[in-house]
Amino acid sequence: MTIKWVKTDPLVMNGEPFCYGTRLTVRNLLEMRAAGLTPSAMIAENPELRRVGIASAFAYAGAHRDRYAGFFEPDGSLRGPGFSAAEAAELPAPLREAAGLVVTRGEPTPVATHR
Repeated sequence: MTIKWVKTDPLVMNGEPFCYGTRLTVRNLLEMRAAGLTPSAMIAENPELRRVGIASAFAYAGAHRDRYAGFFEPDGSLRGPGFSAAEAAELPAPLREAAGLVVTRGEPTPVATHR
């Protein structure tokens, strides 16, 4: 079974997109990020969160920029700290590649090497 990490349900959180398994909306996570919280700090304050859920919420915001316009910098990145390249190495590839959204802009994404 594949988990859809960002869900919408008109009966939950007034239809606001939320992170699976939590009562935190995408907007809540963006507000925390804009206030300077790192994903690790968000998890420390909300242990029900998962890294992939946070990353999915950031990617969701990137796909719905009109809805979350106030959270974007002029360069197109999200305000506040995202995942570091080292933290992003454990995320699924599509989420790792979202520089400025999921991964903090300016940090190179590690490339997997096979020996």
